[in-house]
Amino acid sequence: MTGPPGAAAPGPSAAPPATGPAHRAVPPRRALLAGAAGNFVEWYEFGVYGCFATVIAERFFTPAGAGADPAVPLLAAYASFAVAFFFRPAGALLFGRLADRAGRRPALVLVIALMTLATTLIGLLPDRATAGAAAPWLLVLLRAVQGLCAGGEFGGAVALMTEHAPPGRRGRYGAWQSFTVALGLLAGAAAAALTASLLSPAALSGWGWRIPFLLALPLGLTALALRTALPGPPIRTFSPEPAPAPEPASGIGTVRAVVLGVGRIMGWSAAGYTFLVVLPSYLQSTLGASFREALIATTLANLGFAASILPAGRLSDRVGRRPVMLAGALAVALCALPLLHLLRDPDAAAPAKAAALLAAGATVGLLAGPGPAMLAEMFPSSVRCTGLGLAYALANAVFSGCAGLIVTALTAATGDPDVPAYYAGGLCALSALALAGLRGDDHRGALR
Repeated sequence: MTGPPGAAAPGPSAAPPATGPAHRAVPPRRALLAGAAGNFVEWYEFGVYGCFATVIAERFFTPAGAGADPAVPLLAAYASFAVAFFFRPAGALLFGRLADRAGRRPALVLVIALMTLATTLIGLLPDRATAGAAAPWLLVLLRAVQGLCAGGEFGGAVALMTEHAPPGRRGRYGAWQSFTVALGLLAGAAAAALTASLLSPAALSGWGWRIPFLLALPLGLTALALRTALPGPPIRTFSPEPAPAPEPASGIGTVRAVVLGVGRIMGWSAAGYTFLVVLPSYLQSTLGASFREALIATTLANLGFAASILPAGRLSDRVGRRPVMLAGALAVALCALPLLHLLRDPDAAAPAKAAALLAAGATVGLLAGPGPAMLAEMFPSSVRCTGLGLAYALANAVFSGCAGLIVTALTAATGDPDVPAYYAGGLCALSALALAGLRGDDHRGALR
């Protein structure tokens, strides 16, 4: 029988598996680069979509001559954002099983190819003025394809990076998954900000918003080249660390681990999307900020996020996943409300607001840095891609994909501008309870 979720398997260490034709070793840095490249492209697109949510609402979800509440098209744009997340669990199951059975490489090549194609097509998609009522449905269809691909991306990439990490560095290598998420979001925000600064508002709304989406094509082709260059036959379970003999995965144990994994990362999911993706539209629609001001605020939060991820992953290799992730969850729970009050304060100094945004992003990084390695340590190799991918996809579908929809709807219904703080802080408080059950020595044992 396998141990409790998150625990290293007991027993004496064995020699690493032979690296014959079915188990060719990948150099750690090469595995890291191939795994992280796809994450960057995926989250670049999500960052671009979040930044252009108001423009997309206008171009795709506003009927001609509509005089209704302007919040309705924005809610529709966020609904299409959520659709992609609800397809993630299906993608985690589909591509996760492919990665667990046929190898990591074919699954990772397939998901990045499909993701790049879908993102490029969004940039070419006719809007409602051209295609009529079909336009929003075509957009939703492409978002669904992206959701399937994103669901398969996380499990395969994290498995590839953590399974090939040098001993004692799983947290650091797994943190690169989250770090490239931050880089992708930053790149998306930067592309949106640059486009907005170079074009007039009319040109940006008319055609300029398409440019950042089309940039995903060369980025995706680069990631595809890195992944197809991985040695074959497909890599399956090679690990440079000594590991015990494989144990059969229990179906009930895997389900329990998935549910527990969702609980441990739901605060990360909610806080990450509230502060790093939803923030631009919230600042514009609720606080009256300009598009450029909202992008600057989001960029600062993402800089704080990016700066803390790798140090948090390295620290978790030394002191364990539990103390680092607990610190992040509790920090968000305690500081989310004061942060929004500071942003709304007209008398608060700009440097104070900038520092608060940096700090908010950094607290999310404390969760995101150790998170991938923590999830990888919860599942045996035979179901690792499926298990950790499904836990991540479910948490993101429920607590991230719906973040913009929930925050926008509740803020409009209640008139309370503190809704984002209640959402992120409350879920982080619940997540802290699940994180408290992590074993303190999980980071020291070999992957099962």
